[in-house]
Amino acid sequence: MENRIAILAVIVENPESTEQLNNLLHTYRSGIIGRMGLPCKERGISLISVAMDAPQSEISALSGKIGRLQGVTVKTAYASAG
Repeated sequence: MENRIAILAVIVENPESTEQLNNLLHTYRSGIIGRMGLPCKERGISLISVAMDAPQSEISALSGKIGRLQGVTVKTAYASAG
């Protein structure tokens, strides 16, 4: 299966979901190019970007699992094919 390049934008509003989120990122680490987290202490949230180079099915699976975490929102953007 062909790999795709994607960015996952993650907003964590519930800090209690952080451990589960980190476990998911660890599980999918083989497809993760890098990640950056920015705490917004004044708003009580964290912003995380996750860059991936993986099959689309793997990217979608990770995004779906992150989206099911309580108080966590995720959106995925893919690089155009080619």
